[in-house]
Amino acid sequence: MLALPTPLANLFALFPLRTYPPILPLSKKPCTAPTLWVQSPVSPDDTLSADVECLKWQAYLAFRGLTAIHLRTDIHPEGCIDRRLPNLHTPSAEIEDGELLPARLIPTWVDSQKGAVDPNLEGYTDEAARDESRAWVTLLEGAVHAGLLLVQPQPSYLKQILAFSFTPSLSFTWSSADQSGTPSSNALPGPSFQTLVTPPPPPATGLTSPIPPSGVRVSPNAVMTRYRDAISALSERLGTDRWFLGSSEPTPLDALAFAYLHCILEFENDSIRVEVSRRANLVAWEKRVRDTVKAAFTVV
Repeated sequence: MLALPTPLANLFALFPLRTYPPILPLSKKPCTAPTLWVQSPVSPDDTLSADVECLKWQAYLAFRGLTAIHLRTDIHPEGCIDRRLPNLHTPSAEIEDGELLPARLIPTWVDSQKGAVDPNLEGYTDEAARDESRAWVTLLEGAVHAGLLLVQPQPSYLKQILAFSFTPSLSFTWSSADQSGTPSSNALPGPSFQTLVTPPPPPATGLTSPIPPSGVRVSPNAVMTRYRDAISALSERLGTDRWFLGSSEPTPLDALAFAYLHCILEFENDSIRVEVSRRANLVAWEKRVRDTVKAAFTVV
């Protein structure tokens, strides 16, 4: 029988290999109802997330007619699929712990519960309204998002180097028919002024500077002007209609518009909030939709 040389055995004895039993979770909550994992609301008693992306999907689920949806706000994005919120935890007869879905697969699950929506019109009245909605989505994700980005506190230079922030594209459709199921769009860096401002802002350091080009030189006045024009156009387009673009039922544009308007009205910066609060139709519309979305969720 082969044996280790005594000197080698004595050396290995200094580093014994020990095995330990697995550490089981302290408690395990069974998934008895659809549970949406979102970023925490501003108020602990609220059920609406403070994040535009999470709130958009909350509105999506409520608009599709789902109710009694549970919310979890104690999950960090690192613990989610694609490393970002929201995720939807659904009961499953085949999987004991339920099935966890990333945001891109939520429409597929909703279609299985409520039936599919016409992928050609996506809930809009006609093709013209569907095509027009693309322009409004671009306006919200561009000019309005840039305005919010401008007034948010910026992290320190060291934190920007050490931290990795990934936020998904905010575009989505009412139907699951065109969902590719690939996480490529979710792997993109979060929006920045280089992608939101048109034309793209110049670098902070010029050609004559000994410092290599870095950063961006943003004109706050130009960003805020585009933001104010976007909110004004949004108010005029809504008018006295119940839903945007004259739709008889809520559409993806309504979900996205509500997410932005609610976050703006909850924002602490007056220069951002006043542009919405001074337009009575947007405030009344946001309040009505807010009550509808709130009624669909329960914090667990």
